[in-house]
Amino acid sequence: MKKIFMSGVGGMLGDAFYKTFKNDYILKCTDFDLNTTWLEYLDFRNKEEYYKMVSEFNPDYLFHIGAFTDLEFCELNKDNAYLTNMLSVQYAVEIANELKIPLLYISTAGIFDGSKEEYDEDDIPNPLSVYAKTKYEAELYVQNNIQNHLICRAGWMMGGGILKDKKFINKIIKQLIQKNETLYVVDDKDGTPTYTIDFAKNVKLLIENNQYGLFNMVCNGVTSRYEVANELVNIFSLNDRINIIPVSSDYFKKDYFATRPISERLINKRLNQLNMNIMRDWKVALNEYINEYYNDIYTTLR
Repeated sequence: MKKIFMSGVGGMLGDAFYKTFKNDYILKCTDFDLNTTWLEYLDFRNKEEYYKMVSEFNPDYLFHIGAFTDLEFCELNKDNAYLTNMLSVQYAVEIANELKIPLLYISTAGIFDGSKEEYDEDDIPNPLSVYAKTKYEAELYVQNNIQNHLICRAGWMMGGGILKDKKFINKIIKQLIQKNETLYVVDDKDGTPTYTIDFAKNVKLLIENNQYGLFNMVCNGVTSRYEVANELVNIFSLNDRINIIPVSSDYFKKDYFATRPISERLINKRLNQLNMNIMRDWKVALNEYINEYYNDIYTTLR
């Protein structure tokens, strides 16, 4: 079996990568937050330790997964964001080149400015926030400095369950658990959800078919935050109890002050061209996610 070194996999996406690859590959999974038993400690911002662990494992692939994804944290901690989201990626590129192995890097739909309704791989990013700028700079570095690279851009991430999901879906579910009967949800932000399990499976498909380069990788079907919230309430059969009120992004400006694009909609153009797009419709994926990860709270919510 081939070996994969996965760095920064303590979060929601890393959880999906572990579940998707563990039966077919020998894995070494690392993070600085040891929140599960299959993780080993590594702060990949330490270049020497990063190289030491990877070289000793001698993998066939290096997956660089982790990043600071909290936009407000990045705005307030620019140096830390740059070190974590950009400089560590340079380390990963150097290590992969030294060991002559392919590198996987995870990018984001957030690197676009929202001036278009949707984006494919030929569109030129224009990042607006500190987070987006660090991710795009890292993306460019990977493209320009290692030949066998796989860059996969995710959209609005969902996955990991109540303990690891720190994104929009889990924030809404926490409000439902708290018995909030009114939800205020922005209706001026469009995007494409990305189920972490589908994402990891599509990466696996590309790896096993020796496909490299830049890929948008999001669920099919464009939507809005408001529509996602309505679908979530519908899945839990709470339509008769929950009132969802649409608001502008300014309603949450105090807490979410980082600049976000109006549209983060991606098109999986390259996956479609290769006939390798196995990302499902976002509503199908959301339904599966809730049933797989939140089944035990159905009775609590009702």
